[in-house]
Amino acid sequence: MRVLMTGGGTGGHVNPALAIADTIRQNDPTAEIAYVGTHHGIESKLVPAAGYPLYFVEIQGIRRSFSLSNLKTAYLTLTSPHKAKKILREFQPDLVVGTGGYVSWPVVRAAAQMGIPTALHESNAVPGVAVRMLASKVDRIYLNFEETGAALGGGEKLLRVGNPILHPRAVIDRESARRALGIPDRYRYFILSYGGSMGAERLNYATLRLMRDFTARHPEVYHLHATGSIEWELCGSWFREMGLDQYENIKLVEYIYDMPEQMAAADLVICRAGAMTVSELAIAGKCAIFIPSPNVTDNHQYRNAKVLVDAGAASLFEEKELEGTDAAPLTARAAYLLSPEGEAERRRMEEAIRAFAVPDANRRIYFDLVELVKKKKK
Repeated sequence: MRVLMTGGGTGGHVNPALAIADTIRQNDPTAEIAYVGTHHGIESKLVPAAGYPLYFVEIQGIRRSFSLSNLKTAYLTLTSPHKAKKILREFQPDLVVGTGGYVSWPVVRAAAQMGIPTALHESNAVPGVAVRMLASKVDRIYLNFEETGAALGGGEKLLRVGNPILHPRAVIDRESARRALGIPDRYRYFILSYGGSMGAERLNYATLRLMRDFTARHPEVYHLHATGSIEWELCGSWFREMGLDQYENIKLVEYIYDMPEQMAAADLVICRAGAMTVSELAIAGKCAIFIPSPNVTDNHQYRNAKVLVDAGAASLFEEKELEGTDAAPLTARAAYLLSPEGEAERRRMEEAIRAFAVPDANRRIYFDLVELVKKKKK
C-alpha cells in the first residue's frame, strides 16, 4: 500500500499524522509512505527525523486582520491543488490522509478530484478550517471528540476513533510510577503542572503563586512544574524571589522528559488543553485543571476543555481569570481537590475523563483505512 500523509503547521497536526504513518508501517512493513508539508511548518523538521520522504507545496493560512498577505493566500488556495496533483501523479498513492492545517487543503482536495481514497483526522473538538472545507469531499473523517461531528454535518463517513498516539506506551499504575520516579511515601499527593515545551507566561506565573500559597504550606504535597524553554530563566528568577527554592516538596524544571511516568504518578495535573494532552490524560484517567492557551485558532483549546468540563471530567480556568496577582481561584480549586472533602469529586473526575479515552485509536484507524482502500478499489 502506498500512502501519502499530509498535515502541518503545528505538532498538533503533525504528530497524529506520524502516529498513523508509524502504525501503517508497523502493520504493513511493505507499505511505502511519504508526506506533504510546507517549508516553514514544523513538519519540515519532524517528518525527516521520523524517516519519511517529504514533498513540499506552497500554501499559507489566512490572517484575521486586513493584510495584503491574504491576497497571496487566496491565490495559493486556488492554485496549490494543481501543484499537489503533480506530487500525486509522481507518488501514485493508494490512499491520502490529512490531519489538518492549511497544507491539508490542496493535497486532500487534489486526491479527491483524482478519485484517490481520502481520509481526514480531526483532533480538536472544533474542526479547523481545512477540515471543514474538505469534509464534503473526502471518504472518511476520523474524530477525537464525538461532539465534533455536529459541526461537520453528521453522516456515515464520520467515525470516532480517538486520537492516534505517537510512540504509545503501556499505561502505568500510580504506585508503580511513584516507585520508578523515587517519589517518597511522605508525599500523599503529587501535583504535576506544565505549560508546553515553549512555555506559557501566565500559566507559569499562576502556578508559581499556587506553589507559594498552597504547596509551600503543605509538606505532604509534592509539586513538579515545567516552565518550557522560553521562560525558564524568567520563571527561575520568580521562583527564587518567592523563596520556593527552599522547599523540598517543590521542584521547577525546564522540560519533562519522562512525561508518561510523571503523569501516571500524579494525583492532579494542571496544563494546557491541546488535543494530544487531553487524550493522554483521558487514557491515564487523571484529574485535571485546564488553563487553555488563548492564542490558538478558533480558541480550540478552550473548546476541547469545555467538552470535558460539561461532562464533569475536568476543571477549567481561562487565563483572564488568573490575571495580575490573583491566583486565588486556581489555588482554591487545587486545595479542594487534594483535601478529604474533595476526594470524592476527584475520583468522579478521574472516572469521567476515562470515558473520553480510546486506547486503541491507532489500531482502529489502520484497519479502517485498509477497508477504505479495499472498498474504493471495488
